[in-house]
Amino acid sequence: MSSKTFTLSDRLYDYYRSVSSREPDVLRQLREETARHPMVAMQVSPEQGQFMALLIQLMGAKKILEIGVFTGYSSLWTALALPSDGKLVACDVNEEWTSIARHYWQQAGVANKVDLRLVPALETLEQLLAAGQAEAFDFVFIDADKENYLNYYEQSLQLLRPGGLIAIDNVLWSGRVANRQLQDKSTTAIRALNEKLHHDQRVALSLIPIGDGLTLALKLS
Repeated sequence: MSSKTFTLSDRLYDYYRSVSSREPDVLRQLREETARHPMVAMQVSPEQGQFMALLIQLMGAKKILEIGVFTGYSSLWTALALPSDGKLVACDVNEEWTSIARHYWQQAGVANKVDLRLVPALETLEQLLAAGQAEAFDFVFIDADKENYLNYYEQSLQLLRPGGLIAIDNVLWSGRVANRQLQDKSTTAIRALNEKLHHDQRVALSLIPIGDGLTLALKLS
């Protein structure tokens, strides 16, 4: 995993950030705090967060779902992009990590937009479907345990409205997906997802080499 776009050299990445980054101060503070965390590589890159915020604004999204919160950097980007009456359902299982997220959501004035569910994400997705929330979401971001990526994708597709967008993180896995000698569970799970989406006619598809690789899947009907 990478917390910056790993395909760019350091010099080019610094230039890229210098002419494109519009990271609000509260997000910079959260990113700098997370940089001291031993699991910092789980955080999305600043340019990816900004890109997803732009997608949400372009779509006029009002209801979004995030699977995997960590310290809340990506969810803060997306919550800030929502209108005042927007809602983010955020799924995680780690109270310690999400306590950092809660602090910054509050500091940024978006805590009222965030519905944090601290149970396994598949349970939350099943609960949402059982509650009649099929086709109720505009945007879904998947960035959690890789072994469940296919399950998260299928459930999310049911929750997404036609014309809605799923964004899936780590699909290039720092290049490991291209090394067929690597057969660990996470790498093979990402490969399986990538291959499934390549042929899935329910969605329009683009894999963007930003951050650690971001797949965009637009639900067609």
